Amino acid sequence: MIRVLVADDHALVRAGLKHILGMTGEIKVVGEACNGQEVMVEARHTPCDVVLLDIGMPGRSGLDVLKQLRAEHPGLAVLILTMYPEEQYAVRALRAGAAGYLTKDSGPDELVNAVRKVASGGRYVSMRTAESLAFEVQGRFRQSPHEALSDRELQVLCMIARGKTVKEIAKELTLSPKTVSTYRSRVLAKLSLRNNSEIAYYAVKEGLVD
Repeated sequence: MIRVLVADDHALVRAGLKHILGMTGEIKVVGEACNGQEVMVEARHTPCDVVLLDIGMPGRSGLDVLKQLRAEHPGLAVLILTMYPEEQYAVRALRAGAAGYLTKDSGPDELVNAVRKVASGGRYVSMRTAESLAFEVQGRFRQSPHEALSDRELQVLCMIARGKTVKEIAKELTLSPKTVSTYRSRVLAKLSLRNNSEIAYYAVKEGLVD
């Protein structure tokens, strides 16, 4: 039996994942979490083989949680399941120790196959992510300016590009507006941009948002 901890801030998503995985007869959801703090508590007290981790939960970045999971539980397979496309976070997540990266528009069969693969010690990535990794290994992967951003700065950039205000971002990420403004200022400085319009243009040009 493959034991899975599901981490997502939406109860309906967790219920759907539990149903899909449970139908296999060989995968069981043994724990649930809706934020980074709950993920760490569950991982410490609930034996599991795979953590199905969303990047966009409130509070701490999912990538920060991933790094802590890998530090505290090096033998635990972490499969990222997120709405963010591969261009945004896949390579970062794999560098940080994720066993795989899957987007939420994937089908149920692909999800089950991914869980099985990472549980057996393998890695799961889409063809698109595999191509990016191949270019990087060969030294031909183009280092875009946003590669210099921290995980949180990149997250704020993408949210601004989608039209969210500082207050909306602060509420969603459980941060103060002042902290979000600081991240925004760092993004502008690191990318040599002047305002939100240029942030949005940059994000679209680099394929970070639709």
